[in-house]
Amino acid sequence: MAQKPSIPKGTRDFGPVEMAKRNYIFNTIREVYALYGFQQIETPAMETLQTLMGKYGEEGDKLLFKVLNSGDFMGKVTEQELQERNALHLAAKICEKGLRYDLTVPFARYVVMHREELQLPFKRYQIQPVWRADRPQKGRYREFYQCDADVVGSDSLLNEVELMQIVDTVFTRFGIRVQIKINNRKILSGIAEVIGAADKIVDITVAIDKLDKIGIDNVNAELREDGLTEEQITKLQPIISLSGTNDEKLQTIAEVLSSSETGQKGVEETQYILDVLKSVGLKNEIQLDLTLARGLNYYTGAIFEVKALDVEMGSITGGGRYDNLTGIFGMPGLSGVGISFGADRIYDVLNTLDLYPKDSMTATQILFINFGEKETAYCLSIINKVRAQGIRAEIYPDTAKMKKQMSYANAKQIPFVALAGENEMKEGKITLKNMETGEQQMVTPEELIGKL
Repeated sequence: MAQKPSIPKGTRDFGPVEMAKRNYIFNTIREVYALYGFQQIETPAMETLQTLMGKYGEEGDKLLFKVLNSGDFMGKVTEQELQERNALHLAAKICEKGLRYDLTVPFARYVVMHREELQLPFKRYQIQPVWRADRPQKGRYREFYQCDADVVGSDSLLNEVELMQIVDTVFTRFGIRVQIKINNRKILSGIAEVIGAADKIVDITVAIDKLDKIGIDNVNAELREDGLTEEQITKLQPIISLSGTNDEKLQTIAEVLSSSETGQKGVEETQYILDVLKSVGLKNEIQLDLTLARGLNYYTGAIFEVKALDVEMGSITGGGRYDNLTGIFGMPGLSGVGISFGADRIYDVLNTLDLYPKDSMTATQILFINFGEKETAYCLSIINKVRAQGIRAEIYPDTAKMKKQMSYANAKQIPFVALAGENEMKEGKITLKNMETGEQQMVTPEELIGKL
Protein backbone atom coordinates (compact mmCIF):
# COMPACT_ATOMS: atom_id res chain seq x y z
CA MET A 1 0.00 0.00 0.00
CA ALA A 2 1.31 3.48 -0.91
CA GLN A 3 2.58 5.48 2.05
CA LYS A 4 0.27 8.31 3.11
CA PRO A 5 1.85 11.65 2.06
CA SER A 6 2.88 14.19 4.69
CA ILE A 7 4.58 17.58 4.94
CA PRO A 8 7.71 18.52 6.97
CA LYS A 9 7.19 19.37 10.64
CA GLY A 10 6.71 23.07 11.28
CA THR A 11 5.16 23.75 7.85
CA ARG A 12 1.50 24.12 6.87
CA ASP A 13 -0.87 23.77 3.93
CA PHE A 14 -3.29 26.66 3.42
CA GLY A 15 -6.65 25.89 1.83
CA PRO A 16 -8.83 28.38 -0.10
CA VAL A 17 -10.45 29.85 3.06
CA GLU A 18 -7.11 30.35 4.82
CA MET A 19 -5.59 31.81 1.67
CA ALA A 20 -8.47 34.28 1.30
CA LYS A 21 -7.81 35.43 4.87
CA ARG A 22 -4.04 35.58 4.42
CA ASN A 23 -4.37 37.51 1.14
CA TYR A 24 -6.65 40.00 2.89
CA ILE A 25 -3.87 40.57 5.47
CA PHE A 26 -1.06 40.81 2.91
CA ASN A 27 -3.06 43.00 0.52
CA THR A 28 -4.06 45.41 3.30
CA ILE A 29 -0.45 45.78 4.49
CA ARG A 30 0.79 46.06 0.89
CA GLU A 31 -1.73 48.81 0.06
CA VAL A 32 -0.80 50.85 3.14
CA TYR A 33 2.95 50.50 2.48
CA ALA A 34 2.39 51.74 -1.09
CA LEU A 35 0.26 54.61 0.23
CA TYR A 36 3.35 55.92 2.05
CA GLY A 37 5.68 55.63 -0.93
CA PHE A 38 7.33 52.29 -0.11
CA GLN A 39 8.42 50.14 -3.06
CA GLN A 40 8.32 46.35 -3.10
CA ILE A 41 11.38 44.18 -3.59
CA GLU A 42 11.92 40.42 -3.41
CA THR A 43 15.10 38.50 -2.69
CA PRO A 44 15.84 34.80 -3.41
CA ALA A 45 14.67 32.09 -1.00
CA MET A 46 18.31 30.92 -0.98
CA GLU A 47 21.29 33.09 -0.05
CA THR A 48 24.94 32.07 0.05
CA LEU A 49 26.00 30.82 3.49
CA GLN A 50 28.72 33.49 3.33
CA THR A 51 25.88 36.07 3.41
CA LEU A 52 23.92 34.34 6.20
CA MET A 53 26.48 32.86 8.60
CA GLY A 54 27.64 34.94 11.55
CA LYS A 55 24.79 37.46 11.29
CA TYR A 56 22.42 35.92 13.85
CA GLY A 57 24.85 34.78 16.56
CA GLU A 58 25.89 31.22 17.32
CA GLU A 59 22.31 30.09 18.03
CA GLY A 60 21.01 31.61 14.80
CA ASP A 61 23.73 29.86 12.77
CA LYS A 62 22.48 26.51 14.12
CA LEU A 63 18.91 27.33 13.03
CA LEU A 64 19.85 28.01 9.39
CA PHE A 65 18.50 25.48 6.89
CA LYS A 66 21.50 24.58 4.73
CA VAL A 67 21.10 23.39 1.14
CA LEU A 68 23.33 20.58 -0.20
CA ASN A 69 25.46 21.46 -3.22
CA SER A 70 24.14 19.92 -6.43
CA GLY A 71 25.97 17.06 -8.14
CA ASP A 72 28.61 15.06 -6.29
CA PHE A 73 28.55 17.11 -3.08
CA MET A 74 30.63 14.48 -1.25
CA GLY A 75 33.40 14.60 -3.87
CA LYS A 76 35.60 17.04 -1.90
CA VAL A 77 35.15 15.32 1.46
CA THR A 78 38.08 13.12 2.61
CA GLU A 79 37.67 9.83 4.47
CA GLN A 80 39.31 11.40 7.52
CA GLU A 81 36.78 14.27 7.56
CA LEU A 82 33.95 11.76 7.43
CA GLN A 83 35.38 9.82 10.35
CA GLU A 84 35.83 13.01 12.42
CA ARG A 85 32.04 13.62 12.10
CA ASN A 86 32.46 17.38 12.63
CA ALA A 87 29.01 18.54 11.46
CA LEU A 88 29.90 22.24 11.06
CA HIS A 89 33.09 21.49 9.14
CA LEU A 90 31.30 18.99 6.88
CA ALA A 91 28.42 21.41 6.23
CA ALA A 92 30.92 24.08 5.14
CA LYS A 93 32.31 21.67 2.51
CA ILE A 94 29.05 20.24 1.15
CA CYS A 95 26.75 23.30 1.46
CA GLU A 96 27.28 26.70 -0.10
CA LYS A 97 23.70 27.98 0.21
CA GLY A 98 20.99 28.27 2.85
CA LEU A 99 17.34 29.31 3.12
CA ARG A 100 16.94 32.88 4.34
CA TYR A 101 16.45 33.21 8.12
CA ASP A 102 14.87 36.68 8.01
CA LEU A 103 14.37 39.53 5.52
CA THR A 104 16.80 42.01 7.14
CA VAL A 105 20.13 40.41 6.22
CA PRO A 106 19.06 39.77 2.58
CA PHE A 107 17.89 43.42 2.48
CA ALA A 108 21.30 44.63 3.75
CA ARG A 109 22.98 42.48 1.09
CA TYR A 110 20.59 43.89 -1.55
CA VAL A 111 21.38 47.50 -0.59
CA VAL A 112 25.15 46.91 -0.78
CA MET A 113 24.90 45.10 -4.14
CA HIS A 114 22.57 47.68 -5.71
CA ARG A 115 23.85 50.82 -3.98
CA GLU A 116 24.60 52.61 -7.27
CA GLU A 117 21.04 52.09 -8.57
CA LEU A 118 19.23 53.13 -5.38
CA GLN A 119 17.85 56.57 -4.74
CA LEU A 120 18.46 57.38 -1.06
CA PRO A 121 16.56 57.46 1.16
CA PHE A 122 15.34 54.07 -0.07
CA LYS A 123 11.92 52.99 1.19
CA ARG A 124 11.35 49.30 0.63
CA TYR A 125 8.84 46.71 1.71
CA GLN A 126 9.08 42.95 1.43
CA ILE A 127 6.47 40.25 2.07
CA GLN A 128 8.06 36.80 1.77
CA PRO A 129 8.51 33.54 3.70
CA VAL A 130 11.54 32.83 5.89
CA TRP A 131 12.78 29.52 7.32
CA ARG A 132 14.21 28.55 10.71
CA ALA A 133 15.19 25.05 11.87
CA ASP A 134 13.52 25.73 15.21
CA ARG A 135 11.64 23.19 17.34
CA PRO A 136 8.02 23.46 16.11
CA GLN A 137 5.46 24.36 18.78
CA LYS A 138 2.17 26.25 19.07
CA GLY A 139 2.51 29.54 17.21
CA ARG A 140 6.07 28.79 16.12
CA TYR A 141 6.72 27.38 12.66
CA ARG A 142 9.75 26.50 10.59
CA GLU A 143 8.33 28.36 7.61
CA PHE A 144 6.49 31.64 8.12
CA TYR A 145 5.96 35.02 6.45
CA GLN A 146 7.46 38.36 7.40
CA CYS A 147 6.02 41.70 6.24
CA ASP A 148 8.87 44.21 6.59
CA ALA A 149 9.22 47.88 5.69
CA ASP A 150 12.46 49.85 6.09
CA VAL A 151 13.82 53.27 5.22
CA VAL A 152 17.60 53.40 4.77
CA GLY A 153 19.88 56.35 4.12
CA SER A 154 18.06 58.89 6.30
CA ASP A 155 18.54 59.92 9.95
CA SER A 156 15.32 61.94 10.00
CA LEU A 157 12.87 61.10 12.79
CA LEU A 158 10.04 61.79 10.34
CA ASN A 159 10.66 58.21 9.20
CA GLU A 160 9.78 56.92 12.68
CA VAL A 161 6.65 59.10 12.66
CA GLU A 162 5.61 57.72 9.28
CA LEU A 163 6.11 54.10 10.36
CA MET A 164 3.86 54.70 13.38
CA GLN A 165 1.23 56.19 11.05
CA ILE A 166 1.51 53.04 8.88
CA VAL A 167 0.98 50.83 11.96
CA ASP A 168 -2.02 52.95 13.00
CA THR A 169 -3.53 52.87 9.47
CA VAL A 170 -3.07 49.09 9.03
CA PHE A 171 -4.72 48.16 12.32
CA THR A 172 -7.50 50.71 11.83
CA ARG A 173 -8.27 49.06 8.48
CA PHE A 174 -8.26 45.64 10.15
CA GLY A 175 -10.58 46.93 12.90
CA ILE A 176 -8.12 45.74 15.59
CA ARG A 177 -7.73 48.05 18.59
CA VAL A 178 -4.05 48.24 19.50
CA GLN A 179 -1.64 49.98 21.82
CA ILE A 180 1.57 51.18 20.20
CA LYS A 181 4.46 51.09 22.67
CA ILE A 182 7.56 53.24 22.13
CA ASN A 183 10.94 53.43 23.87
CA ASN A 184 14.45 54.52 22.93
CA ARG A 185 17.71 52.58 23.22
CA LYS A 186 19.51 55.81 24.19
CA ILE A 187 17.18 56.28 27.19
CA LEU A 188 17.97 52.74 28.36
CA SER A 189 21.71 53.35 27.84
CA GLY A 190 21.36 56.63 29.79
CA ILE A 191 19.70 54.84 32.73
CA ALA A 192 22.49 52.25 32.79
CA GLU A 193 25.10 55.04 32.59
CA VAL A 194 23.56 57.14 35.40
CA ILE A 195 23.36 54.24 37.86
CA GLY A 196 26.66 52.69 36.72
CA ALA A 197 25.23 49.31 35.69
CA ALA A 198 25.61 49.02 31.92
CA ASP A 199 25.39 45.21 32.02
CA LYS A 200 22.13 45.19 34.02
CA ILE A 201 19.77 47.03 31.65
CA VAL A 202 17.82 43.89 30.64
CA ASP A 203 17.45 42.82 34.31
CA ILE A 204 16.21 46.32 35.15
CA THR A 205 13.55 46.38 32.39
CA VAL A 206 12.38 42.84 33.25
CA ALA A 207 11.98 43.80 36.94
CA ILE A 208 10.18 47.10 36.16
CA ASP A 209 7.78 45.21 33.88
CA LYS A 210 6.56 43.22 36.91
CA LEU A 211 5.60 46.34 38.92
CA ASP A 212 1.82 45.95 38.43
CA LYS A 213 1.94 42.25 39.35
CA ILE A 214 4.32 42.14 42.34
CA GLY A 215 4.53 45.74 43.67
CA ILE A 216 7.48 48.10 44.16
CA ASP A 217 8.97 46.32 47.22
CA ASN A 218 9.24 43.02 45.37
CA VAL A 219 10.64 44.77 42.26
CA ASN A 220 13.37 46.32 44.44
CA ALA A 221 14.03 42.91 46.04
CA GLU A 222 14.43 41.38 42.57
CA LEU A 223 16.88 44.14 41.58
CA ARG A 224 18.95 43.33 44.70
CA GLU A 225 18.99 39.67 43.65
CA ASP A 226 20.21 40.80 40.21
CA GLY A 227 23.23 42.41 41.92
CA LEU A 228 22.26 46.10 42.04
CA THR A 229 23.45 48.12 45.05
CA GLU A 230 21.13 50.09 47.37
CA GLU A 231 22.47 53.34 45.89
CA GLN A 232 21.66 52.17 42.34
CA ILE A 233 18.17 51.03 43.38
CA THR A 234 17.53 54.41 45.06
CA LYS A 235 18.50 56.24 41.85
CA LEU A 236 16.09 53.99 39.94
CA GLN A 237 13.01 54.74 42.08
CA PRO A 238 11.62 57.63 39.93
CA ILE A 239 12.02 55.40 36.85
CA ILE A 240 10.40 52.35 38.47
CA SER A 241 7.34 54.29 39.68
CA LEU A 242 6.99 56.25 36.42
CA SER A 243 3.38 57.31 35.80
CA GLY A 244 1.24 59.97 34.14
CA THR A 245 1.03 61.07 30.51
CA ASN A 246 3.81 60.44 28.00
CA ASP A 247 4.98 64.06 28.45
CA GLU A 248 5.02 63.73 32.26
CA LYS A 249 6.97 60.47 32.02
CA LEU A 250 9.52 62.09 29.68
CA GLN A 251 9.93 65.04 32.04
CA THR A 252 10.73 62.67 34.95
CA ILE A 253 13.15 60.67 32.77
CA ALA A 254 14.87 63.90 31.62
CA GLU A 255 15.43 64.91 35.26
CA VAL A 256 16.86 61.49 36.21
CA LEU A 257 19.12 61.48 33.12
CA SER A 258 20.26 65.12 33.36
CA SER A 259 23.91 64.01 33.67
CA SER A 260 23.76 61.64 30.65
CA GLU A 261 24.23 63.15 27.20
CA THR A 262 23.11 59.89 25.56
CA GLY A 263 20.00 59.68 27.75
CA GLN A 264 19.04 63.30 27.03
CA LYS A 265 19.39 62.64 23.30
CA GLY A 266 16.98 59.68 23.66
CA VAL A 267 14.47 61.89 25.53
CA GLU A 268 14.66 64.56 22.77
CA GLU A 269 14.13 62.00 20.00
CA THR A 270 11.15 60.41 21.77
CA GLN A 271 9.60 63.82 22.56
CA TYR A 272 9.89 64.83 18.88
CA ILE A 273 8.22 61.63 17.64
CA LEU A 274 5.37 61.91 20.16
CA ASP A 275 4.83 65.65 19.48
CA VAL A 276 4.58 65.17 15.70
CA LEU A 277 2.25 62.19 16.13
CA LYS A 278 0.03 64.38 18.34
CA SER A 279 -0.21 66.93 15.54
CA VAL A 280 -1.09 64.36 12.84
CA GLY A 281 -3.43 62.42 15.15
CA LEU A 282 -3.48 58.64 15.60
CA LYS A 283 -6.62 56.57 16.04
CA ASN A 284 -4.82 54.18 18.42
CA GLU A 285 -3.05 54.98 21.68
CA ILE A 286 0.73 55.42 21.72
CA GLN A 287 2.42 54.84 25.07
CA LEU A 288 5.95 55.44 26.29
CA ASP A 289 7.05 52.16 27.91
CA LEU A 290 10.52 51.90 29.47
CA THR A 291 10.18 48.11 29.85
CA LEU A 292 10.28 47.74 26.07
CA ALA A 293 13.77 46.38 25.47
CA ARG A 294 13.56 44.30 22.29
CA GLY A 295 16.55 44.05 19.96
CA LEU A 296 19.04 45.78 22.28
CA ASN A 297 21.94 44.20 20.39
CA TYR A 298 21.02 46.00 17.15
CA TYR A 299 18.53 48.86 17.77
CA THR A 300 20.26 52.18 18.47
CA GLY A 301 17.35 54.65 18.74
CA ALA A 302 13.57 54.37 18.80
CA ILE A 303 12.08 50.93 19.59
CA PHE A 304 8.45 50.03 18.77
CA GLU A 305 6.08 47.25 19.69
CA VAL A 306 2.34 46.76 19.08
CA LYS A 307 -0.07 44.79 21.28
CA ALA A 308 -3.70 43.92 20.50
CA LEU A 309 -6.04 45.22 23.23
CA ASP A 310 -8.92 42.74 22.89
CA VAL A 311 -6.98 39.46 22.61
CA GLU A 312 -4.32 37.86 24.81
CA MET A 313 -1.44 37.72 22.34
CA GLY A 314 2.24 38.63 22.25
CA SER A 315 3.59 41.45 20.12
CA ILE A 316 1.92 41.61 16.68
CA THR A 317 4.30 44.22 15.19
CA GLY A 318 7.74 45.44 16.18
CA GLY A 319 10.64 47.49 14.93
CA GLY A 320 13.11 50.27 15.57
CA ARG A 321 16.06 52.41 14.45
CA TYR A 322 19.44 50.82 13.66
CA ASP A 323 22.56 52.78 12.76
CA ASN A 324 24.61 50.33 10.77
CA LEU A 325 22.49 47.99 8.65
CA THR A 326 25.08 47.47 5.92
CA GLY A 327 28.21 47.46 8.10
CA ILE A 328 28.13 43.63 8.14
CA PHE A 329 28.86 43.77 4.38
CA GLY A 330 31.59 46.40 4.49
CA MET A 331 29.47 49.52 3.90
CA PRO A 332 29.41 51.29 7.27
CA GLY A 333 27.35 54.30 8.32
CA LEU A 334 24.05 53.67 6.53
CA SER A 335 21.32 54.32 9.07
CA GLY A 336 17.85 52.86 8.83
CA VAL A 337 14.57 52.31 10.62
CA GLY A 338 12.03 49.56 10.04
CA ILE A 339 8.98 47.64 11.21
CA SER A 340 7.76 44.10 10.74
CA PHE A 341 4.11 42.97 10.94
CA GLY A 342 3.59 39.50 12.41
CA ALA A 343 1.23 38.10 9.76
CA ASP A 344 0.58 34.80 11.57
CA ARG A 345 -0.34 36.51 14.85
CA ILE A 346 -2.51 39.07 13.05
CA TYR A 347 -4.26 36.10 11.37
CA ASP A 348 -5.00 34.62 14.82
CA VAL A 349 -6.27 37.97 16.19
CA LEU A 350 -8.60 38.52 13.20
CA ASN A 351 -9.89 34.95 13.59
CA THR A 352 -10.49 35.34 17.33
CA LEU A 353 -12.34 38.64 16.89
CA ASP A 354 -14.09 37.50 13.67
CA LEU A 355 -13.06 40.67 11.84
CA TYR A 356 -12.62 39.38 8.29
CA PRO A 357 -14.87 41.36 5.89
CA LYS A 358 -17.41 39.06 4.26
CA ASP A 359 -16.48 40.10 0.71
CA SER A 360 -12.81 39.24 1.30
CA MET A 361 -13.88 35.64 1.98
CA THR A 362 -16.00 35.32 -1.17
CA ALA A 363 -14.13 33.95 -4.17
CA THR A 364 -16.97 33.53 -6.70
CA GLN A 365 -19.75 36.13 -6.66
CA ILE A 366 -22.16 34.37 -9.02
CA LEU A 367 -22.58 30.79 -10.25
CA PHE A 368 -24.34 30.09 -13.57
CA ILE A 369 -26.35 26.87 -13.47
CA ASN A 370 -25.67 24.38 -16.29
CA PHE A 371 -28.94 23.09 -17.83
CA GLY A 372 -27.43 21.75 -21.05
CA GLU A 373 -25.59 22.66 -24.24
CA LYS A 374 -27.96 25.36 -25.56
CA GLU A 375 -28.35 27.03 -22.18
CA THR A 376 -24.58 26.92 -21.54
CA ALA A 377 -23.86 28.62 -24.89
CA TYR A 378 -26.39 31.34 -23.96
CA CYS A 379 -24.85 31.79 -20.47
CA LEU A 380 -21.24 31.92 -21.70
CA SER A 381 -21.78 35.18 -23.60
CA ILE A 382 -23.35 36.75 -20.47
CA ILE A 383 -20.50 35.46 -18.29
CA ASN A 384 -18.03 37.23 -20.59
CA LYS A 385 -19.85 40.56 -20.05
CA VAL A 386 -20.02 39.94 -16.27
CA ARG A 387 -16.29 39.13 -16.01
CA ALA A 388 -15.41 42.14 -18.16
CA GLN A 389 -16.89 44.27 -15.36
CA GLY A 390 -14.60 42.63 -12.78
CA ILE A 391 -17.31 40.38 -11.31
CA ARG A 392 -16.03 36.94 -10.30
CA ALA A 393 -18.21 34.38 -12.06
CA GLU A 394 -18.17 30.68 -12.91
CA ILE A 395 -20.41 28.16 -14.65
CA TYR A 396 -20.94 24.67 -13.28
CA PRO A 397 -18.98 22.45 -15.70
CA ASP A 398 -21.33 19.46 -15.80
CA THR A 399 -25.05 19.04 -16.60
CA ALA A 400 -25.74 17.76 -13.10
CA LYS A 401 -28.94 17.73 -11.07
CA MET A 402 -30.08 21.16 -9.87
CA LYS A 403 -29.73 20.08 -6.21
CA LYS A 404 -26.07 19.17 -6.72
CA GLN A 405 -25.30 22.49 -8.39
CA MET A 406 -27.06 24.45 -5.63
CA SER A 407 -25.18 22.45 -2.96
CA TYR A 408 -21.94 23.43 -4.72
CA ALA A 409 -22.94 27.12 -4.52
CA ASN A 410 -23.79 26.79 -0.81
CA ALA A 411 -20.57 24.93 0.01
CA LYS A 412 -18.52 27.67 -1.67
CA GLN A 413 -20.68 30.40 -0.06
CA ILE A 414 -21.47 31.89 -3.48
CA PRO A 415 -24.01 34.67 -2.80
CA PHE A 416 -25.82 34.63 -6.18
CA VAL A 417 -26.91 31.98 -8.67
CA ALA A 418 -27.97 32.66 -12.28
CA LEU A 419 -30.45 30.39 -14.09
CA ALA A 420 -31.26 30.47 -17.80
CA GLY A 421 -33.95 28.17 -19.27
CA GLU A 422 -36.23 28.42 -22.30
CA ASN A 423 -38.23 31.44 -21.00
CA GLU A 424 -35.13 33.44 -20.10
CA MET A 425 -33.47 32.75 -23.46
CA LYS A 426 -36.65 33.81 -25.31
CA GLU A 427 -36.72 37.15 -23.50
CA GLY A 428 -32.90 37.67 -23.55
CA LYS A 429 -32.86 37.68 -19.76
CA ILE A 430 -31.58 35.65 -16.80
CA THR A 431 -33.10 34.67 -13.44
CA LEU A 432 -30.98 35.93 -10.56
CA LYS A 433 -31.32 34.14 -7.22
CA ASN A 434 -30.07 35.60 -3.94
CA MET A 435 -28.81 32.55 -2.03
CA GLU A 436 -29.12 34.26 1.34
CA THR A 437 -32.72 35.48 1.07
CA GLY A 438 -33.99 33.02 -1.55
CA GLU A 439 -35.41 35.97 -3.54
CA GLN A 440 -35.53 35.50 -7.36
CA GLN A 441 -36.06 37.97 -10.18
CA MET A 442 -35.70 37.95 -13.96
CA VAL A 443 -33.23 40.63 -15.17
CA THR A 444 -31.37 41.67 -18.30
CA PRO A 445 -27.60 41.02 -18.37
CA GLU A 446 -27.07 44.80 -17.81
CA GLU A 447 -29.38 44.79 -14.79
CA LEU A 448 -27.60 41.71 -13.41
CA ILE A 449 -24.24 43.52 -13.65
CA GLY A 450 -25.75 46.58 -11.93
CA LYS A 451 -27.11 44.49 -9.03
CA LEU A 452 -23.77 42.73 -8.48
